[in-house]
Amino acid sequence: MLKAKGDLQKSSSLQLRLAVRLAVLYMIGTGLAIAILLFQAYSTAGSLNDRELSLRAEDLARAIIKDSSGKPHLDLPAQLAAAYAASADAGMFAIRDTTGQVLVASPSVFGDAVSKWPAATDDASYFRLSGYESKNYNGLSVELPTAAGPMWISVARTDGSAALIESLLREFAFDVLWVSPLFMIATLGISVLAIRNGLKPVRQISQMASSIGPNAMSVRLPEQNLPTEITPLVASVNQALDRVEKGFAVQREFTANAAHELRTPLAIITSSLETMNGNAEIAKLKLDVARMNRLVEQLLRVARLDAIGLELNIVDPNRVASSVVAAMAPLAIAQQKEIVFVASEQPIEIKANADALEDALRNLIENAIVHTPIGTEVLVRVNPDGRIDVADRGKGISPADRESIFKRFWRGAGEKKEGAGLGLAIVSEIMNAHGGFIRVSDNPDGGALFSLCFQRVVM
Repeated sequence: MLKAKGDLQKSSSLQLRLAVRLAVLYMIGTGLAIAILLFQAYSTAGSLNDRELSLRAEDLARAIIKDSSGKPHLDLPAQLAAAYAASADAGMFAIRDTTGQVLVASPSVFGDAVSKWPAATDDASYFRLSGYESKNYNGLSVELPTAAGPMWISVARTDGSAALIESLLREFAFDVLWVSPLFMIATLGISVLAIRNGLKPVRQISQMASSIGPNAMSVRLPEQNLPTEITPLVASVNQALDRVEKGFAVQREFTANAAHELRTPLAIITSSLETMNGNAEIAKLKLDVARMNRLVEQLLRVARLDAIGLELNIVDPNRVASSVVAAMAPLAIAQQKEIVFVASEQPIEIKANADALEDALRNLIENAIVHTPIGTEVLVRVNPDGRIDVADRGKGISPADRESIFKRFWRGAGEKKEGAGLGLAIVSEIMNAHGGFIRVSDNPDGGALFSLCFQRVVM
């Protein structure tokens, strides 16, 4: 199943598709080119053979003269005469006059055979003698003008006479067959590199698109220096991002406005309740209003995180963590719990936003106080590498829920708590804005251990 999925992903690659199609076209084109080239080569070789026979006939025609009695006579140059006399492999010829009488032939048996042939014309006719004198001959018969008048000249030569040409053709064909695949592979490799370079803008746009998210909605894909086929798609994606950004802006504005509008009436209700005489119902109502106030504050923090980028500065985590622990200590003591702070032994600085870091720690410590049992402690530790740990002694968090707890308004199955489920979501978004992350693990002493990990640490 996994292999099939991998093959499907490979086949969906545009680069692979183009490369495969180019390979097929190169193979077909190269095959056709080789076939045409070999056909032309052998056709040219045949033409050379025919031309060589024609030249032989013309040499014989020039050597025919009239003797003193006015009769035709063959006066071959000594070198050519010696070649014909040496061996039949050098070729055969027979010369007839226009009455069909053989004037001269070499060898004479060839003249006997030619004497029975029809008249030759000025349009050369080609023939083949198979098994003649235990050999195969190719030749032509043609009527040519001579000094003694028109003559019918027949010339022939053995197949072996073309051995050199055939050997050269075979060597040429062999070279073409082994060089062509190498040339095709080299050309295909260059084409693949060209395709890859041509798709480079697409890969760059893909990397840029992967960085777009809720915290970077203003990023748009560049529409310049792109292939014309890709430009409409990129433009459509940018338009879709514009619509999504507007939707996010409307949602953030609504959340911020709603939370802001609730602050004033809640403050009035809180003040009114403070002036009333205490009883069980008033105490319960005060608690409910306090929860609503906390929810409104958290909604405002979420809206600020979504709308405004954090300005990062050099921050001392020991100072920030000790300040938050001091502020949260009364809450822990009121619930008969302890809070312990362990600072890093060596000075350390991180690049962060101090206010956002305080919010993150405040939410983590408050969450730890809620879950740690009475009589136990919440531990806050700043490590030498800049990591800040917050540990409780509660029931811990199951591995299956460690990603879900950072979702907004998430609650575990059967969990009952006073919060709205926004605290840990706020912490996660603050860490994302810092380029860091929050990690959840088991506390060695029992409970859960939350670690704020920063990527940019100044030592």
